[in-house]
Amino acid sequence: MFQIDPFSRVPVYEQIVEQTERFVLLGVMLPGDPMPSVRNLSVQLKANPNTIQKAYSELDARKVLYSVPGKGCFISADAPKALKERERVKLKEFYELCDRLRIAGVTEKDMIDTVRSVFGDGGEKHDNG
Repeated sequence: MFQIDPFSRVPVYEQIVEQTERFVLLGVMLPGDPMPSVRNLSVQLKANPNTIQKAYSELDARKVLYSVPGKGCFISADAPKALKERERVKLKEFYELCDRLRIAGVTEKDMIDTVRSVFGDGGEKHDNG
């Protein structure tokens, strides 16, 4: 399920955090679902167990998961709601980006077409540049 790009400039632990949050937002991972053990995920991804643990610690700090001693880590009951609220805050950043694009000469039609392409086909990424 998790896939790491070892050549990315994004650290491996951040890739795990981002993918976990995305899986929760998409409903692929649900509250109460177990996370892979640190050992299993480190073997699967060929990553240092300390890196996996760092990702899990970050997810715990963000209240996306919780740990049960001797049982493992699980997706938090509040994770979907908390992540959706955190993402909605980005609307202000989106507004500011749209304003900068407008100033740079990008047309309203191009911006609307880009937004529609995201919503129109399930959120797949497009290179509209």
